[in-house]
Amino acid sequence: MSVTGTSFDPGDTDETVRVRFIVNGRKTACEVAPRDTLLDCLRTQLELTGTHAGCEMGACAACLVLLDGRAAHSCLMFAVQADGAGIDTIEGLAESGVIADLQAEFHRRNALQCGFCTPGMLINAHELLSRNATQSREAIRDALSGNYCRCTGYEAIVDAIAAVAAARSQAEG
Repeated sequence: MSVTGTSFDPGDTDETVRVRFIVNGRKTACEVAPRDTLLDCLRTQLELTGTHAGCEMGACAACLVLLDGRAAHSCLMFAVQADGAGIDTIEGLAESGVIADLQAEFHRRNALQCGFCTPGMLINAHELLSRNATQSREAIRDALSGNYCRCTGYEAIVDAIAAVAAARSQAEG
């Protein structure tokens, strides 16, 4: 295919774009190909490997990050789409201590098993409880409906989140 005398090769991957975000509270810039996902950028360039590549179709939620405070599937988003955004990964949430109670309860209730889905579960649970610490088991199950876990059967996960919700509600009241 020719456009005004130049040829276009769709396989040409030399083109990069500079993107800037605030990742886990730090200003960050990366050079990415326009078709690189946010997941790829986080894992390969920034070495934030707690964000997992699962189904790469947005069905398992292993790739969840917080994008401007809301859970987002990093496997479905191009890195260029996140330019200028604030991104929190599981590493950032853990380092800041904001999910320490969730982590401890997941551990106490054996809600982590192999651990592959755990970062996405914790991010989803954190977002849910950040909006409102008072959550029913039904609301927790509904919030986790997009997270896929092959190991635990979800009961221990729901128990852990419900325990943290109850503790946070009591602390607030």
